[in-house]
Amino acid sequence: MKRGRNRPITHERATPHHQERDLTPSEVAAMLNMSTSWVYREASKLGLKGYKLGRGRNAKVLYKRTEIFKWLEQQKVH
Repeated sequence: MKRGRNRPITHERATPHHQERDLTPSEVAAMLNMSTSWVYREASKLGLKGYKLGRGRNAKVLYKRTEIFKWLEQQKVH
């Protein structure tokens, strides 16, 4: 990295390539065919827990891809 170029470490750059990155609420919504507002409002009530990074209005919520698939398996109708 060149001197004088202070770039923040983004989630994508901080994550090793062999690991899958976490998903944003809008990506989770698209995966589940639901709205983003549903993810924020209902997902945690149903057991799909997110990880909050930061504080206040600018806090970022991310969901682990493996936990989403595990949650989906639990929702299976037998």
